[in-house]
Amino acid sequence: MSKSPSAINTPAASAVQPAPAEVSRLEHVDTAPVALPRTVAGWLQAVRQGQDLLAMLLAAHEAARAAQPLAVWIHLCPPMQFQAQLMTLLQRLGQQADREALLQTYPLLGVPFAVKDNIDIAGQPTTAACPAFAHTPDDSATVVHKLQQAGAIWLGKTNLDQFATGLVGTRSPYGAPACLADPTRISGGSSSGSAVAVARSLVAFALGTDTAGSGRVPAGLNGLVGLKPTPGRVSNRGVLPACRTLDCVSVLAHTVDDAAHVLAVIEGADPSDDYSHFSPGPAAATGPLRLGVPLAPDLDAGVGYTTAWQAALLHARDQGHTLVEMDFAPLDEVAALLYDGPWVAERHAVVEELLTQQPQVFDSAVRQVIGHAKGMTATQTFQAQYRLRTAQSRSAAIWQTVDALLVPTTTTHPRFDEVAADPLGVNARMGRYTNFVNLLGWCALAVPAGQAAHGLPFGVTFIGPANHDVALAGLGRDWVNAWAASGLESTSAVTLRTPATQACLSLAVVGAHLSGLPLNGQLLERGARLLRATTTAPEYRLFALPGTQPPKPGLLRVAEGGVAIALEIWSVPMAQVGSFLALIPPPLGLGSLHLADGSTVHGFICESHALAGALDVSHHGGWRNYVAAKAAAGPVIPVSP
Repeated sequence: MSKSPSAINTPAASAVQPAPAEVSRLEHVDTAPVALPRTVAGWLQAVRQGQDLLAMLLAAHEAARAAQPLAVWIHLCPPMQFQAQLMTLLQRLGQQADREALLQTYPLLGVPFAVKDNIDIAGQPTTAACPAFAHTPDDSATVVHKLQQAGAIWLGKTNLDQFATGLVGTRSPYGAPACLADPTRISGGSSSGSAVAVARSLVAFALGTDTAGSGRVPAGLNGLVGLKPTPGRVSNRGVLPACRTLDCVSVLAHTVDDAAHVLAVIEGADPSDDYSHFSPGPAAATGPLRLGVPLAPDLDAGVGYTTAWQAALLHARDQGHTLVEMDFAPLDEVAALLYDGPWVAERHAVVEELLTQQPQVFDSAVRQVIGHAKGMTATQTFQAQYRLRTAQSRSAAIWQTVDALLVPTTTTHPRFDEVAADPLGVNARMGRYTNFVNLLGWCALAVPAGQAAHGLPFGVTFIGPANHDVALAGLGRDWVNAWAASGLESTSAVTLRTPATQACLSLAVVGAHLSGLPLNGQLLERGARLLRATTTAPEYRLFALPGTQPPKPGLLRVAEGGVAIALEIWSVPMAQVGSFLALIPPPLGLGSLHLADGSTVHGFICESHALAGALDVSHHGGWRNYVAAKAAAGPVIPVSP
């Protein structure tokens, strides 16, 4: 197990200046056993009901520590960093009494999560399951930033097949997590620890990565939902590449709605990721669908997959879908390119120096797979690119005859000894219905589909064209809801977010349009959605404009003496932007704001001439704080001479 740094200042830790009351609250939390929710919706319901989140999170952290022998974790959140997260949570809970409004600002407030240990968290080691490769990044991955800004609490970094190379979950010096239903069988990989952490309800959701099925396969083997978005929909900045041109951050959760809610938080274009490409797709597929299914699925009858697959097909027919049998041979040819073709050289590009200097630190199967790249030539690379482009053109015709594909998530559920006897052969068989998806730029959603023999989970995967992520989520939700009861807590009162289905403009607001303030309704009535709360770069001054109703601020960028000003970033449908801007009176206007993370966003700025004589309220750090301070001071009462 890697050692935890003894003194690390994460962004969350360094930004927190806890009040004495907050420290006292943290020191006197009731540590009696508490029942913990299993789902994202369950944790959010606990927030709405005013339950003791601190006690719950301390219990969750302790449960995570107790699970260390299960090979789930590579690195647990150190106590100092965990305490810093709880301090931040206390501050956010104290911002307003209306918990519903608070969840609009922080849509994952208090929800515990884990990340695969090829995803960076600032100040914490990233190992990719190779201690010799370990490094400590100064910044977190974009997805981690977004989750923490949404209020989520990270508990640890999870185990994986080394360098995310494998679908078995056994290629790690930190141990091999087992399937929850049968300890003699693998968890699947490469996002093994993330899947088992969710399956054991140590966290409400976890991030994995998925290049060839690394998020879908472990979801299927553990009875979970595994959401693999369209490549480019979620930023990969801060994620150690496996195949940089194909990688996706995946979400593992207990329910489709949970996974979709997390996707809604982490999705979006990222200028700092060269492969970021965000494009919303259709909201839903209407009516009964045509589902393409494999003509000859080649499943392991010994673990009951053949019978379970037939039950899944019957379930699809009962839902009114038409099943269209298809020859998957063309897709098999695409899949073969991933490991038999030059794309394996992308993996080699990441670890070339280490593999040359210290080959012994690699898992033998990983070394063999990545080492295959040494025999590749540039000519073969271009030849494979041409074959893939032809396959992409031909495969596009699939969507003229079917609306989505329905496939077994994987073909078998092997025991550990079976993997040890044939590590590469077993792994190859498990990727039959996953390897081709990212090469074709498609999206996929793995969902539970009952049980196979001996109580083993069985899962199916819906596959759709690029940008059909939301439509797939709707299809998966209907599938799961029509299956047997899940046994999860009832959370019907909680409204979860859905990923974007239309082009939107990210717009920063600093004043009366903030959540809960007088003009916020102008955003809500246009279908705008709060993305996150953050601050400007320390380059601005904030002024209270005289004579405005309701009171409004003016934001001005200054050459020196600037401070960071609190703001919210809202996603406004492009079709509504014009009508919204028409409501904005002079001297306010739309410009570009520099944010604390170095990015730029459209937002409200003020003409400098209008600030003559205006009250500078920058020391409050934001308009909401100024309004609260003014209200606390009470009205100014004239005193007669």
